[in-house]
Amino acid sequence: MTHQIDLNSDLGEGYGAWTMGDDAAMLAIVSSANVACGFHAGDPLTILATLRDAVSRGVAVGAHVSYPDRVGFGRRPMDVTSAELSADVIYQIGALQGLAASVGTRVTYVKPHGALYNTIANDARQADAVIAGIKAIDPSLVLMGLAGAPILERAKAAGLKTVAEAFGDRAYTPEGQLVSRRDPGAVLHDPELVAARMVRLATEGVIEAIDGSTLRLHADSICVHGDSAGAVDMAHRIREELLAAGVSITPFTETK
Repeated sequence: MTHQIDLNSDLGEGYGAWTMGDDAAMLAIVSSANVACGFHAGDPLTILATLRDAVSRGVAVGAHVSYPDRVGFGRRPMDVTSAELSADVIYQIGALQGLAASVGTRVTYVKPHGALYNTIANDARQADAVIAGIKAIDPSLVLMGLAGAPILERAKAAGLKTVAEAFGDRAYTPEGQLVSRRDPGAVLHDPELVAARMVRLATEGVIEAIDGSTLRLHADSICVHGDSAGAVDMAHRIREELLAAGVSITPFTETK
């Protein structure tokens, strides 16, 4: 049986003189880049440099849209109106589309960031607002969301293509949710352990939950957070072990 999967990372998250992660190194490893759009991180010059490097590496580009929360790095939940959230999504995608066009690439998917990502996984109202924003600016864009979460079915029902995402460096609850970053063990740091987990996910469709139980999970893409300590080493080990196991790494937008 031939297996393939996408490997993605959140990039373009520096801001002015402040560097976040090693985008150049990650772009040599991943097949898709979730590029910040300025609301949680990323200034125009940083975003443009990340896009230009993605082009040179042949890496697919997605819009990493967020709540307007630079101070909290987009990780604080916000109770915004549906109209405001849709407008924010349109604004961010449009900005990234313009920058991408200037360097000869295009935005092919949308991955919400941080608190927005976690909220819309199960919150129908905010999910519908994000979906509406995507459809309003470009209904051909693919929505990336948490594997097994209701957001994916809502997006499909609205006519969007979707891709299910798993996280290499995050622990899961037995119900398939991400363990809260406030809880012990939520973020995984051992590259060998994470790589083994991702090989099993890609080849068997299962992952071990934080309580030791086995969780069945279908995922089309694996994320390694670019701002995590040791992120490059972890992504490199995941890629090596996937390839060694016969799993090809390909942008999901090439097969959708």
